Amino acid sequence: MRNSILSRLAEGRIVISDGALGTMLQAAGLEPGVCPESWNIDFPGKVEAIARAYAEAGSDAVETNTFGCNRFKLSHYGLQERVVELNRAAVAITRKAIGPEKIVLGSMGPTGVILMMGDVSSEELYEAFKEQAVALAEAGADVLCIETMTAIDEAVIATKAAKENTNLEVITTMTFDKTVQGEFRTMMGVSPEEMVIELKKAGADIIGTNCGNGMENMIPIVEAIRLIDSNTPVLVHANAGLPHLHNGRNVFSETPEVTASYVPDLIRAGATIIGGCCGTTPDHIRKMISALKI
Repeated sequence: MRNSILSRLAEGRIVISDGALGTMLQAAGLEPGVCPESWNIDFPGKVEAIARAYAEAGSDAVETNTFGCNRFKLSHYGLQERVVELNRAAVAITRKAIGPEKIVLGSMGPTGVILMMGDVSSEELYEAFKEQAVALAEAGADVLCIETMTAIDEAVIATKAAKENTNLEVITTMTFDKTVQGEFRTMMGVSPEEMVIELKKAGADIIGTNCGNGMENMIPIVEAIRLIDSNTPVLVHANAGLPHLHNGRNVFSETPEVTASYVPDLIRAGATIIGGCCGTTPDHIRKMISALKI
């Protein structure tokens, strides 16, 4: 029996997911130019330690180290033939770290190729997402989390590939930036309202937004979603504020206390699943959980 996010939400709970993985891997020694997903085979203990830290902090759901584990992204490292192996290893690591009761979120990020530019066909995109989704599902992921999408066509194809080839609940999120007019759009010009309409038609069980913004800016994005959809569960994974460069790396300086201070307003806006993205840590998750008890 798979662990279900929807059943937990039906009980009236706010679900707390995990925080950043990429910046945590960097802190654990991942060097620029190294494939993060290769650590599922080369350094499984380090990946497991991060997942366990989030579980111990109180996360109800923890993501796998598979954000770039599709054939297009892995081809940059000559690993495109190891999609299934690396995805399966990641699920096993996460499950070992968090135990049987918590939710394993199978992370699926964008491919890095652009459909509208003719880089790839819709059929090729579909097959790539199908390959990853099936690998994650067969390895025992509870839920698929398609995230950090900016192009609506890619997000829709990924969602359909996941829904049509697995029996898992599917989350799909997009990343928005604030325009000079004060509106929110993805890099490809997609609004939160357009996202809701198209992803619901594609079959997403849960929608939302991640990355690109700190928690404060996530509030109006959720409000925009709720203007046209009052029922679909909404996930928010916010960065620890905006990054700044330090010694050649992006540093996120928003403290756990500051991030958590926005949680009550985010819930009032309509978010039902809350976690962190770039720069957040297990301490951010602990403070978010404390904020729920206020």
